[in-house]
Amino acid sequence: MWFLLILIPVLLIFGMVLYGYALRRKNMHYWLGSYYFPTDRETPQDNSDEPIDLFIAICDHYEPQRGNLPKPQAMELVNRWCEQYPKLFDRFEDINGRKPQHTFFFPQDEYQPEYLDALKILCDAGYGDVDIHLHHRDDTPAGLTEKLITFRDELFHRHGLLRRHPITEEIVYGFIHGNWSLCNSHPGGYDCGVDQELSILKETGCYADFTLPSAPSPTQVCTINSIYYAWDRPGITKSHDTGQRSKVGRKPPEDALLMIQGPLVPDWKNRKLGIFPSIENSDLHGNRPPTMDRFDLWQKANVHVLGKPNWKFIKLHTHGCKEGNIDMLLGPEMVKFHEQLAERHAKNPQFRYHYVTAWDMYQLVKQAEGNVETKLKIAGQPNQLFTSQSP
Repeated sequence: MWFLLILIPVLLIFGMVLYGYALRRKNMHYWLGSYYFPTDRETPQDNSDEPIDLFIAICDHYEPQRGNLPKPQAMELVNRWCEQYPKLFDRFEDINGRKPQHTFFFPQDEYQPEYLDALKILCDAGYGDVDIHLHHRDDTPAGLTEKLITFRDELFHRHGLLRRHPITEEIVYGFIHGNWSLCNSHPGGYDCGVDQELSILKETGCYADFTLPSAPSPTQVCTINSIYYAWDRPGITKSHDTGQRSKVGRKPPEDALLMIQGPLVPDWKNRKLGIFPSIENSDLHGNRPPTMDRFDLWQKANVHVLGKPNWKFIKLHTHGCKEGNIDMLLGPEMVKFHEQLAERHAKNPQFRYHYVTAWDMYQLVKQAEGNVETKLKIAGQPNQLFTSQSP
């Protein structure tokens, strides 16, 4: 008997240590506590008469060269997107009559004029937008600034992409950091090199960052499922680990950058070895297409501006030119997802979904805060959702 009294606690402690080790291998210790012990969270009122508006943006780390693909083959991938996207998705509309939107975060390090000229035609036809993606390592503040300004101006002046801010008139862009290493956040110091990256982004016209979530990467921050403002902290990497939540009527901090995160939750329906939760990180790839089960988890993540819980932001990410991913994103699984969204709205008119770009999401955040910069009509009648985004 005394042996069992000793053995059982030992086994329990061993099991807890083993479980904790398994979670750390997936870097879940960075964010799992924030999920189960949240702060400043709200839920929509349990009222069937109160509609829920869901804003869906697909933010693509769009890398046609896949790192080292020859230019002719990369151009074939771009052309495939431009030719097939309208054919597949032109018949779909959200409750405002808008087609599915796709934001191409184009990498500065893969710049070729032909790629952008083709995407410009697709975007002008009403299917999406272009913003900035950047891979860099061992960089300096001066080097980063030069890359961003040069690429920003090239996109705007040569290709007619990006846009001017409706109030300041400066050229602005949305941003996704390559390899998730925003603000030098990788523990090994890889794939960045600039601690004060947030300030440089802000100064060069970045309207918001869309890098997160990055789980299971060790670059993942403890702030999850949030729209918040982050600012550089001198001498500290990963300054965006925490910040100030976006809130109705609250003025953003000076010199802070808006962070718009995608959903990040543990998925207990898809367990590893029957006991470890999978990570639902809002990533669309060949083996993880969008489904309504996943959509329910994205909605449950409850990403919103404080004080406006019935506006839910669902920012998804993908690598749209990767082998396997492109077949899913331009294939029957994505078509089925759009069909199911329409079916759910038909059954429940209070479920209202909107196809938006990254830039639209930024404007919606500002509108929710009370800093109205859009002419958005939520009511669901076909209309021009936003003021012109083109220069």
